Amino acid sequence: MPFFSKQNSSRIGTTQTIAYDGSVGATNAFGSETYQVRLVANSGCSYRIGDGAQTATTADPYLPANVVEFVTVSPGQRIAALKAATNGLVTATAGTLWITEMS
Repeated sequence: MPFFSKQNSSRIGTTQTIAYDGSVGATNAFGSETYQVRLVANSGCSYRIGDGAQTATTADPYLPANVVEFVTVSPGQRIAALKAATNGLVTATAGTLWITEMS
């Protein structure tokens, strides 16, 4: 009988969305038990996570369109997103970022 290791998993929590063009922050802070979030966007964007109100810039981490990324966070932090800058193969396009809290 072959051995198959189990995949790591987390419980899915609250999902927020950010419709971005310019830099936009999520209105709700992450929950008191949230230490990881799942990010996915329908167009390339930059994002910033931190304490208090956040403003994303094109120097922040880049998230390609339709790529799922898991990020470690602290409870109470907030996120902001900005459409990607146009350069190289990336075209700046407004879009939506989905942020799902994991626990």
